Amino acid sequence: MNSGVETLKDPPYKGLYRSSFERDACGVGLICNLNNHKEHALVRDALKILGNLTHRGACGCDETTGDGAGILIQKPHLFLQQAAREATIHLPAEMDYAAGLVFLPSDKGLRKAARAALSAAAEEKGLNFLGWRSVPVNPDAAGDLARRAMPVIQMAFVGRGDAGGDALTFERRLYLTRKAAENRVRKMFNPGESLFHIASLSSRTLVYKGMLLADQMTAFYPDLCDPAMASALALVHQRYSTNTFPSWNLAQPFRYLCHNGEINTVKGNKNWMRAREPLFGSGTFGDDIANLIPVSTPGGSDSATLDNALELLLHTGRPLAQCIMMLVPEAWQHHDTMSRTKRDFYAYHACLMEPWDGPAAIPFTDGVSVGAVLDRNGLRPSRYTVTRDGRVIMASETGVLPVDPANVATKGRLE
Repeated sequence: MNSGVETLKDPPYKGLYRSSFERDACGVGLICNLNNHKEHALVRDALKILGNLTHRGACGCDETTGDGAGILIQKPHLFLQQAAREATIHLPAEMDYAAGLVFLPSDKGLRKAARAALSAAAEEKGLNFLGWRSVPVNPDAAGDLARRAMPVIQMAFVGRGDAGGDALTFERRLYLTRKAAENRVRKMFNPGESLFHIASLSSRTLVYKGMLLADQMTAFYPDLCDPAMASALALVHQRYSTNTFPSWNLAQPFRYLCHNGEINTVKGNKNWMRAREPLFGSGTFGDDIANLIPVSTPGGSDSATLDNALELLLHTGRPLAQCIMMLVPEAWQHHDTMSRTKRDFYAYHACLMEPWDGPAAIPFTDGVSVGAVLDRNGLRPSRYTVTRDGRVIMASETGVLPVDPANVATKGRLE
């Protein structure tokens, strides 16, 4: 029996299935260059890590269709210049444009409407929509069920235009653009019937993902094999389906994080967020704040909802580390050896945000800094290695990428 009061209800039950009983053991990985040296070799190694996490993912009765796999990297400017040129799109300076992978409906009419919604939202936010590029894909590399559900995959380019402000202001406008487009499309057609999903839209990062197995990524997305595809950091994820069924849009990484585990408090977290929405007010967002609602994307998994909350806190102007500490705090209340300053930090923020609790290992990045955090009980341990040539490698387990022992500076377990 459920004695609590719920404002968000589970979708209609199908037979004996209950989504609330779903659990997972996804594979997550992180690799970065401490000197911020962008290279294709790092992307290639990130994909090796992903391939070595294949056993952490899952497939259904169609063993060639995975629950989801993906990679998040820094925006590869040289590659995008080349790709945009081939699509007859002129790109401005590196930090004056954004790019993002977009999943679009297979129906031509709905696809046209969804594309128009995104470009119109960008123009309304003072940005300059530059054009669309068809992303090369190899459907034969995906499983049968994945192919049947596969969206049309394109890349959107958005310029800063005449909109002033710094890089953070540009990112905030892109966030508002995405949310406005999602709300618009949601009113036009049922997302359950036709997929529209903006995997990322940023001047700093780029996401490639899909309803794939880890070892299908490079075959499905030839872009990832291009020598110009360079980055100084990468997050990778192989999904074992959590509290939702597999789908293209719920593959990870999301826009700022990937997640191994489950948020056991997610129903309460969503309810609290929904309760706060009518009280939202911000000098930073002004009247645009209406576009942010709902904060939690309908139908999103626990990981997707956590990512939604993280990006909201980030775009209010808080540093990335502070946002993560607000969402996934340590067990601070009775921690006698913790400093008073740190306990006061957690006590203050507990008034603003309840913890998102559950066994979790969470790598995260905004494209500038990168990090990882465990839940307060450390029930999803992660291993890391720091190399003498300036790399950090972290994953759900050790041994995901061969490293010469002589090159190891330090190694340990995330705590």
